[in-house]
Amino acid sequence: MTASVPALCISGLRKSFGASEIIRGIDLDIAKGERHAIIGPNGAGKSTLFHLISARLAATSGTIALKGEPVTGLKPFEINRKGLSRSFQITNIFHSLSVFENLRSAVLWSLGYKYSFWHRLSVLRDAKERAEHVMCDIGLQNRRDTAAGILSYAEQRALEIGITIAGGADVILLDEPTAGMSHSETDEAVALIRRVTENKTLVMVEHDMGVVFGLADRISVLVYGQVIATDTPQAIRANPLVQEAYLGTTPVSGNAS
Repeated sequence: MTASVPALCISGLRKSFGASEIIRGIDLDIAKGERHAIIGPNGAGKSTLFHLISARLAATSGTIALKGEPVTGLKPFEINRKGLSRSFQITNIFHSLSVFENLRSAVLWSLGYKYSFWHRLSVLRDAKERAEHVMCDIGLQNRRDTAAGILSYAEQRALEIGITIAGGADVILLDEPTAGMSHSETDEAVALIRRVTENKTLVMVEHDMGVVFGLADRISVLVYGQVIATDTPQAIRANPLVQEAYLGTTPVSGNAS
């Protein structure tokens, strides 16, 4: 029986800035439909890895394949159109637009409305329906006409997740989705993420171990730009190398940021 093609296949990935090698040869497969967390101490290279996967940075060497198709060297918008979307550590929304307008902007390309100057947004029924569907999914239907800039922090993060999924991508990257939230806000965010990523592939960078162990099917631990372990949450929790890394006594040497 032929094994299914991974949603993401990363092979020999490296990234250097001058003489400093930040990502030091990562090999990682993420299965279709998996919820996969990437954890590691500060400076491990987690955000750099996300930037490489989403093409905000170009790799020094190595390859990335999305659903079996090589995407190394493509531009961010090209990768997005192949079904990968991401959020950012710093909330990235249109502050002056309403919740609905933010979401409607996010669905246009996937519905075939490209660089069109002759379509009136108000008559695009499919865009309206898709945006309102996502708005209900993320629980912001009561904030439909509210400017995004005056939403609470947790609401803005929910809106960004909505924007991330609105275009129909089936591989979702979330970078620190619960950072800065209270316990109750985090619980709501976890329930939201679980709901909106059902039947999708989720890759997340997250520091809150409660979130990680509550959501992830598998976890990869990144230390000094190398994956030192990939396994189930239970196995990761018991792994001596992981315990050493989080105590600051990991045997892996080097520098990363």
